[in-house]
Amino acid sequence: MNKDPHTEDVIGEIEDILADRSFLLQVVQPALVGLMDGSVSTLAPLFATAYATKSPHIAFLIGVSAAVGAAISMAFAEALSDTGEHTGRGHPVVRGLITGFMTFVGGILHTLPFLIQNINTALYLAFTVVGFELAAIAYIRFHYFKMSFWLSVLQVIFGGGLVLAAGLLIGHA
Repeated sequence: MNKDPHTEDVIGEIEDILADRSFLLQVVQPALVGLMDGSVSTLAPLFATAYATKSPHIAFLIGVSAAVGAAISMAFAEALSDTGEHTGRGHPVVRGLITGFMTFVGGILHTLPFLIQNINTALYLAFTVVGFELAAIAYIRFHYFKMSFWLSVLQVIFGGGLVLAAGLLIGHA
């Protein structure tokens, strides 16, 4: 029996679409959620500490603890959210590991500048890193989820700005 080449092409296209969808659900989405949470949720404690204590060392310790704590929390939250059987989101442990790792990455990147002993230099560098983190998040949303790049930039900067402002206000209290 001869196979219809057109049918094989259509089946191949459907398989590609399903593979892309699975990659988005099982890898990109958990990674993005983690990166967003790590990049944003650790801002307030880190910058509040930096401004309140003027100590890069203390800010670094708080930043590391916030990044680790957020990573553990997000890993468990993602792993326990669903089994992945009905949603197609993949194995929960794998999603949890991806989310936790990316949460840590998002939190630690703007913490590393506080290894510098000059608080002002550390703050300026940390602000710059935060800008790159937010731009990366906006780009990932644009590239993988076909969102408007500039709307994504606006949304991410607005959310990050609110948390950063909270940290600065608390740190100056």
